[in-house]
Amino acid sequence: MFNVIYKKIKIETEYITLGQFLKFTNVITNGGEAKNYIAFNEIFVNDELIKARGKKLFPSDKININNSLFFEITK
Repeated sequence: MFNVIYKKIKIETEYITLGQFLKFTNVITNGGEAKNYIAFNEIFVNDELIKARGKKLFPSDKININNSLFFEITK
């Protein structure tokens, strides 16, 4: 059995990159982990598989990580 987590994440800037987002939400502990984490996990942004840590995330974007972590960016 696994836990499903859904959180709304508020940002103060226009956007946040996927790498920054993973660190901000404590999915990873430092920015150096982003490349490997993204390579070995399924991360969908608005139902599109993303493999670029520089992907810009904007308010209203929905992020799904391995079908167990769900986030929505808000302003």
